[in-house]
Amino acid sequence: MRFLITGGTGTTGRRVATALADQGMSVRTGSRTPAPGAHQVRFDWADPTTHAPALTDTDGVYLVPPIGDAEPARLMVPFLERALGAGVRRFVLLSSSAIAEGGPGAGEVHRALRQLAPEWAVLRPSWFMQNFVTPGHLHVESIRAAQEIVTATGQGRVAFVDADDIAAVAVRALTDERPHNAAHLITGPEALSYADVAESVSKVTGREIRHRPVPVADFRERLIATGMPEAFARVLAAMDDGIAHGSEDRVDPAVERITGRAARGFADFATEHAAEWAPAR
Repeated sequence: MRFLITGGTGTTGRRVATALADQGMSVRTGSRTPAPGAHQVRFDWADPTTHAPALTDTDGVYLVPPIGDAEPARLMVPFLERALGAGVRRFVLLSSSAIAEGGPGAGEVHRALRQLAPEWAVLRPSWFMQNFVTPGHLHVESIRAAQEIVTATGQGRVAFVDADDIAAVAVRALTDERPHNAAHLITGPEALSYADVAESVSKVTGREIRHRPVPVADFRERLIATGMPEAFARVLAAMDDGIAHGSEDRVDPAVERITGRAARGFADFATEHAAEWAPAR
């Protein structure tokens, strides 16, 4: 099978691309700045001239919404229609556990996919564990510099999920003989508060890390101060408020049901990544 992976150099996209290639599949990763000789193809959601070449000889597409865009459907739905016209049959969309079908952002793409595509799956993962270790992310930088995690989640809990587990589900959704034609809620094995996360990080680093809850408005301004577009900052701040009110306090066995192996827990993840929380030198 032949696949196009949009967001192919991102957190889940590169994992999906690697796993497919390891299975002997033909894989092209989409990037705005493709590296020569790396099976990458120029792809930019905002530049339709890059879409048709990227779709040449493609059976399935992994769809990652454009980062920071609060209204991705305006770019993604026309691409979906173009891909269907080019003969692509299978699509797997990366959405979010916080976004229902028809909801804002990727929720509109979810609805269009279900209505238009003959073979599809929507991944609705909880918050990524990788948010705590990805360079430049707000959480990892605040852990390193100030020994704290700042959110507007209060005591709300999240079943954080490893991106490797998300990618494993994506690969099955792309390659299983029978199309899933379903939305999968993807979580880790336990729901944790950010205070619980701070405690886990403290244990593996020997540093006292704390969770500092702030009002939603303050958290939104904190995001905007990093250079994030205001509309997207409002979306993320609202998601934190949802967590505070219990929206993510749930666990789903989708990873084990679909891949045959248990989802990774945060304590194991923290042990592996302890060195990445060392203070910046």
